[in-house]
Amino acid sequence: MSAFNCSKPAERAAGLREAVAAVRRGDLVVLPTDTVYGIGADAFAPAAVARLLEAKGRGRNMPSPVLVGSLADLDALVDDLPQVARELVAAFWPGGLTVVARHKPSLAWDLGDTSGTVAVRMPDHPVALDLLRATGPLAVSSANLTGKPSPQDCGSAQGMLGDAVAVYLDGGPTEAAVPSSIVDVTGEVPVLVRAGAISAMRLREVAPGLRER
Repeated sequence: MSAFNCSKPAERAAGLREAVAAVRRGDLVVLPTDTVYGIGADAFAPAAVARLLEAKGRGRNMPSPVLVGSLADLDALVDDLPQVARELVAAFWPGGLTVVARHKPSLAWDLGDTSGTVAVRMPDHPVALDLLRATGPLAVSSANLTGKPSPQDCGSAQGMLGDAVAVYLDGGPTEAAVPSSIVDVTGEVPVLVRAGAISAMRLREVAPGLRER
């Protein structure tokens, strides 16, 4: 297990190299995002995703979201993304918006019991984006034990997850422990599943028909 202070350029570069190598061999990494710290694994390595869920003490009934580093990655994952979803993504990515969409049936992955959907987000954090652009899509969940608070700093994540994680990327404290807002775009109208970093009022400026669950 290694930790890297990403405020130092040389250490950040070394940490990103180690994190990419860890992901490629199926290990877990902790990374900063614009909301809270996340624990990540290769989205296309079922054994690694299973280890992520195990490290958190989480069952398959709570599948992991996926973080992406580009719009091209989003299009590679989902089928028939509705126009309103594209408008929401254009307005709020990178940032605190997660969209739930139908994933391509051909994808060779196992994120848990997803019922054919995937929750996707592009985080607004330079360390996270650098990592994602090197690894491709990552299964990422908040870097906490299930039932514990989501961590706003790397030390808190390390205290909970310990040696279950191979590489910790310390990007300093996050601005606030506010999760992303989740919008389900699999139906005829978008549905706000979870209010979070982006208010329903702001979302409705782009998607006036947004319903709240």
